[in-house]
Amino acid sequence: MARLLVLGGTGEALALAEALVGAGHAVTTSLAGRTAAPKRPAGALRSGGFGGVEGLAEYLTRERIEALLDATHPFAAVMAGNAAAAAARCDLPRLKLLRPPWRAEPEDRWQEVVSVESAAAALPAGCHALVTVGRQELAPFLARTDVALLIRTIEPVEALPGHARLVRARGPFAVADEMALLEAEAIERLVTKNAGGEAAAPKLLAARRLGVPVVMVRRPSPPEGPTVPTVEAALGWLDSVIR
Repeated sequence: MARLLVLGGTGEALALAEALVGAGHAVTTSLAGRTAAPKRPAGALRSGGFGGVEGLAEYLTRERIEALLDATHPFAAVMAGNAAAAAARCDLPRLKLLRPPWRAEPEDRWQEVVSVESAAAALPAGCHALVTVGRQELAPFLARTDVALLIRTIEPVEALPGHARLVRARGPFAVADEMALLEAEAIERLVTKNAGGEAAAPKLLAARRLGVPVVMVRRPSPPEGPTVPTVEAALGWLDSVIR
């Protein structure tokens, strides 16, 4: 049995914690604490930040963690970097569990951009856009007063301006429902991050079928080090580093 820390917040993290607990390991999953009533993972749970690299390294040492498994969101670049630096400082094995990105099909109409700021700038004046980038990075879009915004988030967003409306929803979504939303709202651009995974993919299928252009924010590169795409591969990596 090993003492493990899983950095969570994704469906993969939930599945990973369940598999690790089932294998007999002592698992703590850490969540950032930004989502109300998140699904509880197997094993122990902590919520909130660590206080940067120093705080995470201190936690790893204090709790006698033997391996760190980073299963945070593909766009959680700061946390991924902190995890890599803290694990290196403590000389601990570290793994990044990273779901594969979405890939454009020939019939897709994607415009790939490098940031949410670039995504906001790419919207044509006067268009109706569905924005699904999360509530933390809405500022560049809200500044586009010449665009009608439909913003979809899990958590509430306070004090939206008049050109923006909010729809709160949590996936997974059905393709038919996504198509109905795009048609009912006369959506002319879909804006999203390339998070990958199945839960949010139906909006891309809906956009493909309706010919709606997609403004796709490229994901950041993960830190150097071992990276796997599945829970099964993560379990295999752990077996190779924990004796």
